[in-house]
Amino acid sequence: MSFRTNRAAPTNASSAALDTAHVGDIVGALGTIRQHDTGSRRTFWQRLRTLLVIMGPGLVVMVGDNDAGGVATYTQAGQNYGMGLVWTLALLIPVLYVNQEMVVRLGAVSGVGHARLIFQRFGRFWGAFSVADLFVVNALTIVTEFIGVSMALEFLGLSKYVAVPLAAVLLFGMVAMGSFRRWERFLFVLISLNILVIPMALLAGPKAGEIAKGFVPSFPGGLNSTLLLLIVAIVGTTVAPWQLFFQQSNVVDKRITPRWIRYERVDLWLGIGIVMIGAVCLMAAAAFGLAPDLLGNFTDNAGVATGLEQHSGRAVGVIFAIILLDASLIGANAVGLATTYTLGDVFKKRHSLHWKVRQAPMFYVGYALLLGVAASIVLIPGAPLGLITQGVQALAGVLLPSATVFLVLLCNDRAVLGPWVNSVRQNVVAGVIVWSLVLLSLALTAATFFPDLDISALKIGFGVGAAIGVLGGVAVWLLRRAAVRRETAATARALGGLDPEEVEDLAEDAVEALSRKERRALLWQDRMAWRTPALDTLDRPAFSPLRKAGLLTLRGYLVIAVVLVAVKVTQLALAVN
Repeated sequence: MSFRTNRAAPTNASSAALDTAHVGDIVGALGTIRQHDTGSRRTFWQRLRTLLVIMGPGLVVMVGDNDAGGVATYTQAGQNYGMGLVWTLALLIPVLYVNQEMVVRLGAVSGVGHARLIFQRFGRFWGAFSVADLFVVNALTIVTEFIGVSMALEFLGLSKYVAVPLAAVLLFGMVAMGSFRRWERFLFVLISLNILVIPMALLAGPKAGEIAKGFVPSFPGGLNSTLLLLIVAIVGTTVAPWQLFFQQSNVVDKRITPRWIRYERVDLWLGIGIVMIGAVCLMAAAAFGLAPDLLGNFTDNAGVATGLEQHSGRAVGVIFAIILLDASLIGANAVGLATTYTLGDVFKKRHSLHWKVRQAPMFYVGYALLLGVAASIVLIPGAPLGLITQGVQALAGVLLPSATVFLVLLCNDRAVLGPWVNSVRQNVVAGVIVWSLVLLSLALTAATFFPDLDISALKIGFGVGAAIGVLGGVAVWLLRRAAVRRETAATARALGGLDPEEVEDLAEDAVEALSRKERRALLWQDRMAWRTPALDTLDRPAFSPLRKAGLLTLRGYLVIAVVLVAVKVTQLALAVN
Protein backbone atom coordinates (compact mmCIF):
# COMPACT_ATOMS: atom_id res chain seq x y z
CA MET A 1 0.00 0.00 0.00
CA SER A 2 1.25 3.47 -0.77
CA PHE A 3 1.15 6.69 1.18
CA ARG A 4 -1.28 9.16 -0.45
CA THR A 5 -0.63 12.42 1.35
CA ASN A 6 2.24 14.40 2.77
CA ARG A 7 0.11 15.67 5.66
CA ALA A 8 0.01 13.58 8.78
CA ALA A 9 -2.88 13.39 11.18
CA PRO A 10 -2.92 16.27 13.66
CA THR A 11 -0.93 15.69 16.79
CA ASN A 12 -2.83 15.04 19.98
CA ALA A 13 -2.90 18.00 22.34
CA SER A 14 -1.54 15.76 25.10
CA SER A 15 1.32 14.47 22.95
CA ALA A 16 4.89 15.77 22.99
CA ALA A 17 5.10 15.58 19.17
CA LEU A 18 5.93 19.00 17.72
CA ASP A 19 5.58 18.59 13.95
CA THR A 20 2.28 17.24 12.59
CA ALA A 21 4.20 15.30 9.92
CA HIS A 22 5.67 13.13 12.70
CA VAL A 23 2.35 11.39 13.34
CA GLY A 24 0.78 8.92 10.92
CA ASP A 25 1.56 5.83 8.87
CA ILE A 26 5.11 4.43 8.83
CA VAL A 27 6.17 4.95 5.24
CA GLY A 28 9.38 3.04 4.56
CA ALA A 29 11.40 2.36 1.46
CA LEU A 30 10.06 -1.21 1.36
CA GLY A 31 6.45 -0.83 2.48
CA THR A 32 3.89 0.82 4.76
CA ILE A 33 2.53 0.11 8.24
CA ARG A 34 -0.70 1.87 9.14
CA GLN A 35 -0.72 4.16 12.15
CA HIS A 36 -3.23 2.09 14.16
CA ASP A 37 -1.96 -1.35 13.09
CA THR A 38 -2.20 -3.65 16.13
CA GLY A 39 -2.03 -6.97 14.29
CA SER A 40 0.16 -9.71 15.69
CA ARG A 41 3.24 -10.91 13.81
CA ARG A 42 3.44 -14.61 14.62
CA THR A 43 5.27 -16.12 11.66
CA PHE A 44 8.84 -15.54 10.56
CA TRP A 45 7.72 -14.02 7.24
CA GLN A 46 5.32 -11.60 8.91
CA ARG A 47 8.09 -10.41 11.19
CA LEU A 48 10.56 -10.15 8.32
CA ARG A 49 8.15 -8.03 6.26
CA THR A 50 7.61 -5.77 9.25
CA LEU A 51 11.37 -5.43 9.78
CA LEU A 52 11.85 -4.46 6.13
CA VAL A 53 9.38 -1.59 6.58
CA ILE A 54 10.82 -0.40 9.92
CA MET A 55 14.42 -0.80 8.75
CA GLY A 56 16.19 2.43 7.94
CA PRO A 57 17.23 4.75 10.80
CA GLY A 58 19.67 2.21 12.26
CA LEU A 59 21.16 1.31 8.88
CA VAL A 60 21.54 4.91 7.73
CA VAL A 61 23.09 6.18 10.96
CA MET A 62 25.58 3.31 11.16
CA VAL A 63 26.60 3.22 7.50
CA GLY A 64 26.74 7.02 7.56
CA ASP A 65 29.26 6.49 10.35
CA ASN A 66 31.66 5.00 7.75
CA ASP A 67 31.75 8.36 5.96
CA ALA A 68 34.71 10.11 4.31
CA GLY A 69 36.25 10.80 7.72
CA GLY A 70 35.73 7.19 8.71
CA VAL A 71 37.36 5.93 5.51
CA ALA A 72 40.33 8.22 6.13
CA THR A 73 40.65 7.25 9.79
CA TYR A 74 40.41 3.49 9.21
CA THR A 75 42.81 3.52 6.27
CA GLN A 76 45.24 5.69 8.24
CA ALA A 77 45.13 3.12 11.04
CA GLY A 78 45.80 0.34 8.53
CA GLN A 79 48.54 2.18 6.65
CA ASN A 80 50.41 3.41 9.73
CA TYR A 81 49.82 0.56 12.20
CA GLY A 82 48.72 -2.45 10.15
CA MET A 83 45.92 -4.38 11.86
CA GLY A 84 47.20 -3.38 15.31
CA LEU A 85 44.18 -1.18 16.15
CA VAL A 86 41.35 -3.52 15.11
CA TRP A 87 40.69 -4.15 18.80
CA THR A 88 39.42 -0.58 19.18
CA LEU A 89 36.55 -1.44 16.83
CA ALA A 90 35.56 -4.50 18.87
CA LEU A 91 35.46 -2.42 22.06
CA LEU A 92 33.26 0.16 20.36
CA ILE A 93 30.47 -2.30 19.47
CA PRO A 94 28.75 -2.09 22.89
CA VAL A 95 29.27 1.68 22.91
CA LEU A 96 27.50 1.95 19.56
CA TYR A 97 24.57 -0.19 20.62
CA VAL A 98 24.06 1.28 24.09
CA ASN A 99 24.18 4.90 22.88
CA GLN A 100 22.00 4.42 19.82
CA GLU A 101 19.47 2.15 21.56
CA MET A 102 18.88 4.91 24.10
CA VAL A 103 18.03 7.45 21.39
CA VAL A 104 15.77 4.88 19.70
CA ARG A 105 13.73 4.67 22.92
CA LEU A 106 13.72 8.44 23.37
CA GLY A 107 12.52 9.03 19.81
CA ALA A 108 9.87 6.32 19.67
CA VAL A 109 8.40 7.09 23.11
CA SER A 110 8.55 10.89 23.08
CA GLY A 111 7.93 11.61 19.39
CA VAL A 112 10.38 14.53 19.44
CA GLY A 113 14.03 15.06 18.58
CA HIS A 114 17.02 14.96 20.90
CA ALA A 115 17.66 18.72 20.96
CA ARG A 116 13.99 19.45 21.67
CA LEU A 117 14.06 17.19 24.73
CA ILE A 118 17.26 18.77 26.08
CA PHE A 119 15.95 22.32 25.68
CA GLN A 120 12.55 21.50 27.15
CA ARG A 121 13.76 19.43 30.10
CA PHE A 122 16.93 21.33 31.06
CA GLY A 123 16.37 24.86 29.75
CA ARG A 124 18.04 27.10 27.18
CA PHE A 125 21.41 27.35 28.89
CA TRP A 126 22.00 23.60 28.97
CA GLY A 127 20.35 23.23 25.57
CA ALA A 128 22.82 25.67 24.04
CA PHE A 129 25.57 23.87 25.98
CA SER A 130 24.64 20.60 24.23
CA VAL A 131 24.01 21.75 20.65
CA ALA A 132 26.58 24.52 20.12
CA ASP A 133 29.39 22.02 19.64
CA LEU A 134 27.14 19.88 17.45
CA PHE A 135 26.62 22.65 14.91
CA VAL A 136 30.34 23.43 14.66
CA VAL A 137 31.50 19.81 14.41
CA ASN A 138 28.68 18.91 11.99
CA ALA A 139 29.58 21.79 9.69
CA LEU A 140 33.23 20.69 9.72
CA THR A 141 32.19 17.08 9.19
CA ILE A 142 30.25 18.00 6.05
CA VAL A 143 33.42 19.71 4.82
CA THR A 144 35.22 16.36 5.20
CA GLU A 145 32.44 14.66 3.19
CA PHE A 146 33.01 17.01 0.26
CA ILE A 147 36.75 16.46 0.64
CA GLY A 148 35.98 12.78 0.13
CA VAL A 149 33.82 13.54 -2.93
CA SER A 150 36.55 15.66 -4.50
CA MET A 151 39.29 13.09 -3.89
CA ALA A 152 37.20 10.19 -5.17
CA LEU A 153 36.05 11.85 -8.37
CA GLU A 154 39.43 13.45 -9.10
CA PHE A 155 40.94 9.96 -8.93
CA LEU A 156 38.27 8.83 -11.41
CA GLY A 157 39.15 11.74 -13.72
CA LEU A 158 36.62 14.46 -12.85
CA SER A 159 37.78 17.90 -11.68
CA LYS A 160 36.74 18.78 -8.12
CA TYR A 161 35.40 22.12 -9.43
CA VAL A 162 32.79 20.09 -11.30
CA ALA A 163 32.44 17.13 -8.93
CA VAL A 164 31.78 19.01 -5.68
CA PRO A 165 28.98 21.31 -7.00
CA LEU A 166 27.36 18.34 -8.76
CA ALA A 167 27.40 16.31 -5.53
CA ALA A 168 25.87 19.21 -3.59
CA VAL A 169 23.05 19.59 -6.12
CA LEU A 170 22.40 15.81 -6.10
CA LEU A 171 22.25 15.69 -2.29
CA PHE A 172 19.87 18.62 -2.08
CA GLY A 173 17.66 17.24 -4.86
CA MET A 174 17.22 13.88 -3.13
CA VAL A 175 16.22 15.54 0.16
CA ALA A 176 14.00 18.27 -1.29
CA MET A 177 11.55 15.93 -3.03
CA GLY A 178 9.17 16.05 -0.07
CA SER A 179 8.98 12.27 0.10
CA PHE A 180 10.41 10.29 3.00
CA ARG A 181 10.04 7.06 1.01
CA ARG A 182 11.99 8.27 -2.03
CA TRP A 183 14.72 9.69 0.21
CA GLU A 184 15.07 6.37 2.06
CA ARG A 185 15.15 4.39 -1.18
CA PHE A 186 17.95 6.63 -2.44
CA LEU A 187 19.90 5.96 0.76
CA PHE A 188 19.30 2.21 0.50
CA VAL A 189 20.81 2.21 -3.01
CA LEU A 190 23.91 3.96 -1.66
CA ILE A 191 24.09 1.61 1.33
CA SER A 192 23.98 -1.44 -0.94
CA LEU A 193 27.26 -0.30 -2.55
CA ASN A 194 29.04 -1.01 0.74
CA ILE A 195 29.29 -4.64 -0.36
CA LEU A 196 32.27 -3.52 -2.47
CA VAL A 197 34.49 -3.33 0.62
CA ILE A 198 34.70 -7.12 0.70
CA PRO A 199 36.15 -7.69 -2.81
CA MET A 200 38.42 -4.67 -2.30
CA ALA A 201 39.88 -6.18 0.87
CA LEU A 202 40.22 -9.64 -0.70
CA LEU A 203 42.04 -8.22 -3.74
CA ALA A 204 44.53 -6.56 -1.37
CA GLY A 205 45.69 -10.01 -0.21
CA PRO A 206 44.89 -9.97 3.51
CA LYS A 207 46.50 -12.37 6.00
CA ALA A 208 43.97 -13.92 8.38
CA GLY A 209 46.55 -14.44 11.14
CA GLU A 210 47.53 -10.78 11.28
CA ILE A 211 43.89 -9.68 11.28
CA ALA A 212 43.17 -12.04 14.18
CA LYS A 213 46.15 -10.68 16.16
CA GLY A 214 44.73 -7.20 15.74
CA PHE A 215 41.83 -8.05 18.06
CA VAL A 216 44.30 -8.37 20.96
CA PRO A 217 44.72 -4.91 22.55
CA SER A 218 48.15 -3.40 21.90
CA PHE A 219 49.78 -0.03 21.22
CA PRO A 220 51.92 -0.34 18.07
CA GLY A 221 55.08 1.71 18.47
CA GLY A 222 54.20 2.68 22.05
CA LEU A 223 51.46 4.81 23.52
CA ASN A 224 52.15 8.42 22.52
CA SER A 225 50.15 11.51 21.59
CA THR A 226 50.13 10.66 17.86
CA LEU A 227 48.72 7.17 18.48
CA LEU A 228 46.27 8.50 21.06
CA LEU A 229 45.05 11.13 18.58
CA LEU A 230 44.33 8.37 16.08
CA ILE A 231 42.54 6.23 18.69
CA VAL A 232 40.42 9.23 19.70
CA ALA A 233 39.72 9.81 15.98
CA ILE A 234 38.58 6.17 15.61
CA VAL A 235 36.26 6.67 18.57
CA GLY A 236 35.01 9.97 17.15
CA THR A 237 34.31 8.60 13.68
CA THR A 238 32.74 5.37 14.96
CA VAL A 239 30.61 6.92 17.72
CA ALA A 240 30.02 10.53 16.67
CA PRO A 241 27.73 12.99 18.49
CA TRP A 242 25.71 13.71 15.33
CA GLN A 243 24.55 10.09 15.32
CA LEU A 244 22.56 10.61 18.53
CA PHE A 245 20.69 13.59 17.10
CA PHE A 246 20.17 12.03 13.67
CA GLN A 247 18.81 8.66 14.70
CA GLN A 248 16.37 10.02 17.27
CA SER A 249 15.01 12.56 14.78
CA ASN A 250 14.90 10.01 11.97
CA VAL A 251 12.99 7.55 14.18
CA VAL A 252 10.52 10.36 14.90
CA ASP A 253 10.33 11.38 11.22
CA LYS A 254 9.62 7.78 10.19
CA ARG A 255 6.84 7.73 12.82
CA ILE A 256 8.16 4.70 14.68
CA THR A 257 6.27 4.23 17.95
CA PRO A 258 7.04 2.05 21.02
CA ARG A 259 5.26 -0.92 19.43
CA TRP A 260 8.05 -1.18 16.85
CA ILE A 261 11.11 -0.59 19.07
CA ARG A 262 12.09 -4.26 18.97
CA TYR A 263 12.33 -4.13 15.18
CA GLU A 264 14.31 -0.90 15.28
CA ARG A 265 16.80 -2.57 17.63
CA VAL A 266 17.32 -5.29 15.01
CA ASP A 267 17.77 -2.56 12.39
CA LEU A 268 20.45 -1.04 14.62
CA TRP A 269 22.30 -4.36 14.98
CA LEU A 270 22.25 -4.81 11.19
CA GLY A 271 23.81 -1.37 10.81
CA ILE A 272 26.47 -2.10 13.44
CA GLY A 273 27.38 -5.33 11.64
CA ILE A 274 27.79 -3.52 8.33
CA VAL A 275 29.87 -0.69 9.81
CA MET A 276 32.23 -3.11 11.60
CA ILE A 277 32.78 -5.26 8.51
CA GLY A 278 33.42 -2.12 6.48
CA ALA A 279 35.91 -0.71 8.98
CA VAL A 280 37.93 -3.93 9.20
CA CYS A 281 37.98 -4.26 5.40
CA LEU A 282 39.22 -0.68 5.00
CA MET A 283 42.00 -1.25 7.53
CA ALA A 284 42.95 -4.48 5.77
CA ALA A 285 42.99 -2.88 2.31
CA ALA A 286 45.45 -0.23 3.52
CA ALA A 287 47.54 -2.63 5.63
CA PHE A 288 48.00 -5.27 2.90
CA GLY A 289 47.28 -3.44 -0.36
CA LEU A 290 49.91 -0.68 -0.24
CA ALA A 291 53.56 -0.87 -1.18
CA PRO A 292 55.97 -1.28 1.79
CA ASP A 293 57.44 2.18 1.27
CA LEU A 294 53.99 3.74 1.79
CA LEU A 295 53.27 1.99 5.07
CA GLY A 296 53.49 4.40 8.00
CA ASN A 297 53.21 7.43 5.72
CA PHE A 298 49.51 8.24 5.51
CA THR A 299 48.63 11.53 3.83
CA ASP A 300 44.96 11.40 2.82
CA ASN A 301 42.37 9.30 0.97
CA ALA A 302 43.72 10.39 -2.40
CA GLY A 303 47.14 9.00 -1.47
CA VAL A 304 45.55 5.70 -0.42
CA ALA A 305 43.65 5.39 -3.72
CA THR A 306 46.81 6.10 -5.74
CA GLY A 307 48.89 3.72 -3.62
CA LEU A 308 46.34 0.90 -3.98
CA GLU A 309 46.27 1.41 -7.74
CA GLN A 310 50.08 1.28 -7.98
CA HIS A 311 50.61 -1.73 -5.75
CA SER A 312 47.40 -3.80 -6.02
CA GLY A 313 46.08 -2.82 -9.43
CA ARG A 314 43.73 -0.32 -11.04
CA ALA A 315 40.65 -2.29 -9.99
CA VAL A 316 41.42 -1.96 -6.27
CA GLY A 317 42.07 1.77 -6.60
CA VAL A 318 38.81 2.30 -8.50
CA ILE A 319 36.80 0.27 -5.97
CA PHE A 320 38.31 2.30 -3.15
CA ALA A 321 37.37 5.56 -4.94
CA ILE A 322 33.78 4.33 -5.43
CA ILE A 323 33.55 3.36 -1.74
CA LEU A 324 34.93 6.76 -0.73
CA LEU A 325 32.43 8.59 -2.97
CA ASP A 326 29.54 6.48 -1.67
CA ALA A 327 30.58 6.99 1.97
CA SER A 328 30.91 10.74 1.44
CA LEU A 329 27.43 11.08 -0.06
CA ILE A 330 25.80 9.04 2.72
CA GLY A 331 27.71 10.94 5.39
CA ALA A 332 26.94 14.40 3.99
CA ASN A 333 23.27 13.49 3.72
CA ALA A 334 22.98 12.12 7.27
CA VAL A 335 25.09 14.79 9.00
CA GLY A 336 23.30 17.58 7.13
CA LEU A 337 19.92 16.20 8.16
CA ALA A 338 21.09 15.76 11.76
CA THR A 339 21.87 19.48 11.79
CA THR A 340 18.65 20.69 10.16
CA TYR A 341 16.52 18.33 12.26
CA THR A 342 18.16 19.95 15.29
CA LEU A 343 17.53 23.46 13.97
CA GLY A 344 13.85 22.59 13.61
CA ASP A 345 13.81 21.32 17.20
CA VAL A 346 15.51 24.43 18.58
CA PHE A 347 13.38 26.97 16.68
CA LYS A 348 10.17 24.89 16.73
CA LYS A 349 9.81 24.94 12.95
CA ARG A 350 8.64 22.17 10.64
CA HIS A 351 11.45 19.68 10.10
CA SER A 352 10.38 16.58 8.25
CA LEU A 353 11.19 14.86 4.96
CA HIS A 354 7.44 14.45 4.49
CA TRP A 355 7.06 18.19 3.81
CA LYS A 356 7.61 19.89 0.47
CA VAL A 357 10.11 22.77 0.26
CA ARG A 358 7.35 25.39 0.33
CA GLN A 359 5.84 23.78 3.45
CA ALA A 360 9.08 23.71 5.48
CA PRO A 361 11.34 26.37 3.94
CA MET A 362 13.65 26.76 6.97
CA PHE A 363 14.37 23.03 7.04
CA TYR A 364 15.44 22.89 3.41
CA VAL A 365 17.15 26.30 3.26
CA GLY A 366 19.27 25.33 6.27
CA TYR A 367 20.24 22.08 4.57
CA ALA A 368 21.13 23.89 1.33
CA LEU A 369 23.26 26.47 3.17
CA LEU A 370 25.20 23.74 4.99
CA LEU A 371 25.97 21.99 1.71
CA GLY A 372 26.86 25.23 -0.05
CA VAL A 373 29.27 26.51 2.60
CA ALA A 374 30.97 23.14 3.05
CA ALA A 375 31.40 22.67 -0.70
CA SER A 376 32.89 26.16 -1.04
CA ILE A 377 35.51 25.51 1.66
CA VAL A 378 36.70 22.36 -0.11
CA LEU A 379 37.30 24.34 -3.30
CA ILE A 380 39.82 26.64 -1.54
CA PRO A 381 43.24 25.89 -3.08
CA GLY A 382 45.97 24.47 -0.83
CA ALA A 383 43.83 23.48 2.16
CA PRO A 384 45.39 20.58 4.22
CA LEU A 385 42.48 18.25 3.50
CA GLY A 386 43.88 15.10 5.13
CA LEU A 387 44.66 16.82 8.44
CA ILE A 388 41.31 18.63 8.46
CA THR A 389 39.62 15.23 8.20
CA GLN A 390 41.62 13.70 11.05
CA GLY A 391 41.15 16.75 13.24
CA VAL A 392 37.37 16.71 12.81
CA GLN A 393 37.16 13.05 13.83
CA ALA A 394 39.29 13.72 16.91
CA LEU A 395 37.09 16.68 17.86
CA ALA A 396 34.04 14.44 17.64
CA GLY A 397 35.78 11.97 19.95
CA VAL A 398 36.60 14.49 22.68
CA LEU A 399 33.11 16.05 22.56
CA LEU A 400 31.28 12.71 22.76
CA PRO A 401 31.28 12.47 26.61
CA SER A 402 29.23 15.68 26.86
CA ALA A 403 26.61 14.39 24.41
CA THR A 404 26.45 11.03 26.17
CA VAL A 405 25.95 12.63 29.60
CA PHE A 406 22.79 14.41 28.45
CA LEU A 407 21.61 11.23 26.77
CA VAL A 408 21.91 9.28 30.03
CA LEU A 409 20.15 12.03 31.98
CA LEU A 410 17.21 11.96 29.56
CA CYS A 411 17.00 8.17 29.68
CA ASN A 412 16.61 8.39 33.47
CA ASP A 413 13.89 11.05 33.24
CA ARG A 414 10.77 9.15 34.35
CA ALA A 415 8.47 12.03 33.41
CA VAL A 416 9.58 11.60 29.78
CA LEU A 417 10.11 7.84 29.44
CA GLY A 418 7.93 6.40 32.21
CA PRO A 419 8.44 2.60 32.21
CA TRP A 420 11.00 2.95 29.38
CA VAL A 421 13.67 4.54 31.62
CA ASN A 422 17.10 2.94 31.86
CA SER A 423 17.51 -0.12 34.02
CA VAL A 424 20.30 -0.28 36.60
CA ARG A 425 22.36 -2.43 34.23
CA GLN A 426 21.92 0.05 31.38
CA ASN A 427 23.02 2.91 33.63
CA VAL A 428 26.11 0.99 34.75
CA VAL A 429 27.12 0.30 31.15
CA ALA A 430 26.41 3.90 30.11
CA GLY A 431 28.43 5.20 33.08
CA VAL A 432 31.40 3.01 32.15
CA ILE A 433 31.22 4.27 28.57
CA VAL A 434 31.12 7.95 29.55
CA TRP A 435 33.99 7.63 32.03
CA SER A 436 36.11 5.61 29.57
CA LEU A 437 35.69 8.35 26.97
CA VAL A 438 36.68 10.99 29.51
CA LEU A 439 39.81 9.01 30.48
CA LEU A 440 40.78 8.60 26.84
CA SER A 441 40.41 12.33 26.30
CA LEU A 442 42.46 13.02 29.45
CA ALA A 443 45.20 10.70 28.18
CA LEU A 444 45.34 12.63 24.91
CA THR A 445 45.60 15.88 26.87
CA ALA A 446 48.46 14.54 29.02
CA ALA A 447 50.33 13.12 26.04
CA THR A 448 50.03 16.45 24.19
CA PHE A 449 51.25 18.53 27.13
CA PHE A 450 54.03 16.05 27.96
CA PRO A 451 55.19 14.40 24.70
CA ASP A 452 57.94 12.46 26.52
CA LEU A 453 55.46 10.82 28.90
CA ASP A 454 56.19 7.07 28.93
CA ILE A 455 53.63 4.30 28.65
CA SER A 456 53.96 3.24 32.30
CA ALA A 457 52.84 6.70 33.47
CA LEU A 458 49.83 6.56 31.15
CA LYS A 459 48.95 3.09 32.44
CA ILE A 460 49.11 4.36 36.02
CA GLY A 461 46.86 7.24 35.00
CA PHE A 462 44.32 4.86 33.46
CA GLY A 463 44.42 2.72 36.62
CA VAL A 464 43.85 5.71 38.92
CA GLY A 465 41.09 6.95 36.65
CA ALA A 466 39.39 3.54 36.70
CA ALA A 467 39.55 3.50 40.51
CA ILE A 468 38.00 6.96 40.69
CA GLY A 469 35.28 5.79 38.32
CA VAL A 470 34.46 2.80 40.52
CA LEU A 471 34.33 4.94 43.66
CA GLY A 472 32.16 7.49 41.89
CA GLY A 473 29.82 4.74 40.72
CA VAL A 474 29.45 3.41 44.26
CA ALA A 475 28.74 6.93 45.53
CA VAL A 476 26.04 7.45 42.90
CA TRP A 477 24.48 4.08 43.78
CA LEU A 478 24.41 4.98 47.48
CA LEU A 479 22.79 8.35 46.73
CA ARG A 480 20.19 6.70 44.52
CA ARG A 481 19.54 4.09 47.20
CA ALA A 482 19.01 6.85 49.77
CA ALA A 483 16.56 8.57 47.43
CA VAL A 484 14.60 5.31 47.02
CA ARG A 485 14.45 4.92 50.80
CA ARG A 486 13.05 8.43 51.15
CA GLU A 487 10.38 7.65 48.55
CA THR A 488 9.54 4.43 50.40
CA ALA A 489 9.22 6.32 53.68
CA ALA A 490 6.85 8.80 52.03
CA THR A 491 4.78 5.92 50.68
CA ALA A 492 4.70 4.33 54.13
CA ARG A 493 3.39 7.54 55.67
CA ALA A 494 0.71 7.78 52.98
CA LEU A 495 -0.39 4.22 53.79
CA GLY A 496 -1.05 5.05 57.41
CA GLY A 497 2.32 5.05 59.07
CA LEU A 498 3.60 1.64 58.05
CA ASP A 499 7.25 0.93 58.68
CA PRO A 500 9.30 1.67 55.50
CA GLU A 501 10.88 -1.78 55.67
CA GLU A 502 7.40 -3.31 55.73
CA VAL A 503 6.53 -1.41 52.56
CA GLU A 504 9.70 -2.70 50.88
CA ASP A 505 8.89 -6.26 52.00
CA LEU A 506 5.32 -5.97 50.69
CA ALA A 507 6.57 -4.71 47.33
CA GLU A 508 9.17 -7.47 47.08
CA ASP A 509 6.62 -10.13 48.03
CA ALA A 510 4.22 -8.84 45.38
CA VAL A 511 6.91 -8.97 42.69
CA GLU A 512 8.17 -12.41 43.72
CA ALA A 513 4.62 -13.78 43.64
CA LEU A 514 4.63 -13.23 39.87
CA SER A 515 6.51 -15.45 37.47
CA ARG A 516 9.20 -13.91 35.29
CA LYS A 517 6.89 -14.24 32.28
CA GLU A 518 4.08 -12.43 34.13
CA ARG A 519 6.42 -9.62 35.20
CA ARG A 520 7.59 -9.16 31.63
CA ALA A 521 4.00 -9.14 30.35
CA LEU A 522 2.99 -6.46 32.86
CA LEU A 523 6.01 -4.34 32.00
CA TRP A 524 5.23 -4.64 28.29
CA GLN A 525 1.61 -3.59 28.91
CA ASP A 526 2.80 -0.57 30.86
CA ARG A 527 5.21 0.35 28.10
CA MET A 528 2.66 0.01 25.32
CA ALA A 529 0.29 2.31 27.19
CA TRP A 530 2.93 5.02 27.73
CA ARG A 531 3.70 7.99 25.50
CA THR A 532 5.45 11.14 26.64
CA PRO A 533 2.89 13.82 27.60
CA ALA A 534 3.09 17.35 26.15
CA LEU A 535 6.47 18.60 27.37
CA ASP A 536 5.06 21.99 28.43
CA THR A 537 2.92 20.21 31.03
CA LEU A 538 5.90 18.57 32.78
CA ASP A 539 7.92 20.05 35.61
CA ARG A 540 11.60 20.33 34.79
CA PRO A 541 13.94 18.06 36.75
CA ALA A 542 15.97 19.91 39.37
CA PHE A 543 19.74 20.03 38.93
CA SER A 544 21.55 19.56 42.22
CA PRO A 545 24.58 21.82 42.89
CA LEU A 546 26.82 18.75 42.54
CA ARG A 547 25.39 17.88 39.12
CA LYS A 548 25.73 21.48 37.92
CA ALA A 549 29.33 21.62 39.13
CA GLY A 550 30.10 18.33 37.39
CA LEU A 551 28.60 19.45 34.08
CA LEU A 552 30.38 22.81 34.19
CA THR A 553 33.67 21.09 35.00
CA LEU A 554 33.15 18.73 32.07
CA ARG A 555 32.38 21.68 29.83
CA GLY A 556 35.48 23.55 30.89
CA TYR A 557 37.67 20.54 30.34
CA LEU A 558 36.20 19.90 26.88
CA VAL A 559 37.08 23.44 25.84
CA ILE A 560 40.69 22.73 26.82
CA ALA A 561 40.62 19.35 25.03
CA VAL A 562 39.34 20.95 21.82
CA VAL A 563 42.17 23.49 21.92
CA LEU A 564 44.70 20.69 22.44
CA VAL A 565 43.36 18.73 19.47
CA ALA A 566 43.81 21.85 17.35
CA VAL A 567 47.38 22.23 18.69
CA LYS A 568 48.23 18.61 17.88
CA VAL A 569 46.80 18.81 14.36
CA THR A 570 48.79 22.02 13.78
CA GLN A 571 51.96 20.28 14.98
CA LEU A 572 51.34 17.44 12.53
CA ALA A 573 50.71 19.93 9.71
CA LEU A 574 53.98 21.71 10.41
CA ALA A 575 55.82 18.37 10.57
CA VAL A 576 54.42 17.39 7.16
CA ASN A 577 55.46 20.71 5.65
